[in-house]
Amino acid sequence: CNGICSATTPFLLLGDVLDCLPLDQCDKIFSFVEENVSTWKSNSFYTAGKNYLLRMCNDLLRRLSKSQNTVFCGRIQLFLARLFPLSEKSGLNLQSQFNLDNITVFNKNEQESTLGQKVKSKHLTFWTLQDYFRNPVQCYDKFSWMTFLKYSDETLAVFKSYKLDDMQASKRKLEELRATGGEHVYFAKFLTSEKLMDLQLSDSNFRRHILLQYLILFQYLKGQVKFKSSNSVLNDDQTTWIEETTKLVYQLLREIPPDGDKFATMVEHILNTEDNWNSWKNEGCPSFVKERTVDDKPKRPTRKRQAPEDFLGKGPDRKLFMGNDELTRLWNLNQDNMEACKSDSRSFMPSLDEFFAEAIEQADPANMVEDEYKVVRNPNYGWRALRLLSRRSPHFFQPTNQKFKSLADYLDSMVSKLAKELPDIPSEEIKTGEEDDDDNGDNLLKDSNDSEFEYKMVTNQQMDDMAAKLGAQWKTLASHLEMKAAELREIETDSEDVDMQAKLLLVAWQDREGTQATVDNLVTALNAAGFSQIADSLSENNSRR
Repeated sequence: CNGICSATTPFLLLGDVLDCLPLDQCDKIFSFVEENVSTWKSNSFYTAGKNYLLRMCNDLLRRLSKSQNTVFCGRIQLFLARLFPLSEKSGLNLQSQFNLDNITVFNKNEQESTLGQKVKSKHLTFWTLQDYFRNPVQCYDKFSWMTFLKYSDETLAVFKSYKLDDMQASKRKLEELRATGGEHVYFAKFLTSEKLMDLQLSDSNFRRHILLQYLILFQYLKGQVKFKSSNSVLNDDQTTWIEETTKLVYQLLREIPPDGDKFATMVEHILNTEDNWNSWKNEGCPSFVKERTVDDKPKRPTRKRQAPEDFLGKGPDRKLFMGNDELTRLWNLNQDNMEACKSDSRSFMPSLDEFFAEAIEQADPANMVEDEYKVVRNPNYGWRALRLLSRRSPHFFQPTNQKFKSLADYLDSMVSKLAKELPDIPSEEIKTGEEDDDDNGDNLLKDSNDSEFEYKMVTNQQMDDMAAKLGAQWKTLASHLEMKAAELREIETDSEDVDMQAKLLLVAWQDREGTQATVDNLVTALNAAGFSQIADSLSENNSRR
């Protein structure tokens, strides 16, 4: 904008203009938006305007009719596909949500039908299946599945018994369509009149529509989708029926003229590609761009000067020279230094009473040792003391309100505690009592814990329960889970359902925390956010696991 206005001004103007104009004029204005997609993707506009363009396109789609403005709707979708990168999450339907508004309307009252009872029943059976194709989640319900199974068997039996064998007639029909410019035929909605039932069963395109719906439904039911409910699981009988019916559907597709084999092969290829697409989304949509590793980069030939044999250890005594006498001595103590480091003789750790015996003795006022001469004032001793305490003393991890000005003051405090707990053992026994001290340290650690706490990860079922209880209040918890504002906006964009938004919040927190996404940490956040009842419910549920 060359400093004349902000980068968002053009998008605000476009949005206001399209809101004010009728749809026929919006079509012309949108042509300008389409032609300048490369401009919108430039560095000057993309970051500032991508959300405005997305909102503008969604507002237009809400005004358009999918059946009457099909071409305009398609242009908008293609524009968004060109504008946003393939990995843009706002266009990926990460939760695998369905268009539940796509309802197929048909006559469900058999008494109002003017046809025979047999035709009425066949009509009702056939079009009821569309509700399962619209919302496949119903198939996980026991009673809904029984209805779907019954109606599917009846429908596919009709398809199997009533075959389309007139190959030549179908080819002539296709040639006529091509001659009249009607090669690509599209029906936005099904025609559901009972009088058209027999004609539709004779139409090859109609049959392919229905059979393809079956394959898409089966793929969802069998597939692994990250945001599926924990209850959405098929039993063995359902899995077996789906596998057998899938083979039948492919067989029926191959029998439909024209070019049935070619069509069935292409459908199978597309659905396999869709499986890969779902796997990519389940993995969090990693970037398709792979950085070239160092090994893949072309190597330039280098000319190096030959090192002397004695430096490489190839001389008579095979000695390696490290450039320093002391380093050379240390390096050549053993032929295999890594194995030498693994030697059992290097595994040593003094016991608490052995290491702190001198410090405890100096801390006794009766010995009258001045502070400046105590070993706890030695920085080297202090560093080793901290390492030993962290491995063998429960006091090291206990919180305290005391403030220490120096490490020596802290060690004085620890020495006084150890002096009260450690037994008065003669020096001869101290040197050989390392194993006993290990047991004593373990007992102290056990005594310092009133109860054993098992850190358990939050399960998918627990997240479903929490999401249902949180509902529209999920944002209150978000701040206590330290979620960023950008992550919250992304959650709101991905779904409009408050329960799903709450689930997305918990999933995002789990992905970020990894092994730290425990029930204990979630309970702490819930209590801090004021959801004490939900926290108690989660704790009680966790204790029963």
